[in-house]
Amino acid sequence: MTRGNATSLARVQGAYYVASGLWPLVHLPSFLAVTGPKAEHWLVRTVGLLTTVIGAQLLVAARSDAAASVAPLGAGAAVAFATIDTLYVGRRRIRPVYLLDAAAQLPLALAWLWSRSRKRSGL
Repeated sequence: MTRGNATSLARVQGAYYVASGLWPLVHLPSFLAVTGPKAEHWLVRTVGLLTTVIGAQLLVAARSDAAASVAPLGAGAAVAFATIDTLYVGRRRIRPVYLLDAAAQLPLALAWLWSRSRKRSGL
């Protein structure tokens, strides 16, 4: 993976995660208006904090030229979020708006995986 590709990926994903993670922490009513009612507000806030921490780590790695080292974190988090989004929309437990998040997560995961495969092949 070239340093530029990893840095760009970490920067984009990190910014997305910090913004989306802070949203329910800063203004829970608007978050719930878009994503639907939730029975456990503490759980929404917990996921928001964890998403923010992952995003912050990606941003720190991008700034310190260590972005390639967070590829497993970036790809793994994106796959996890996309899986939950699609699985629970399919089960009608969460609103279809979560498919927009899945549509953002899947390209991030694929980009990390593609970049790592290019590094291994020497491209």
